[in-house]
Amino acid sequence: MPKLRADELRGMSIEELKEKLRELRAELAKERAVARAGGTTENPMRIRELRRAIARVLTVIREVQLREGR
Repeated sequence: MPKLRADELRGMSIEELKEKLRELRAELAKERAVARAGGTTENPMRIRELRRAIARVLTVIREVQLREGR
């Protein structure tokens, strides 16, 4: 999965952003479960990338909410 860019995220609707957030959180949970079970992950940096992508999505959601006055 390519790195999510903030400008790409800003082009999405709130519902699309929330769906992307659910996907990323599910993938992070799966990666963490593999790591905790002692398994080897394909890409050890994937957990860090997922955490940052989640933060990026949350930031864009908050920007949209503030712009709409919520």
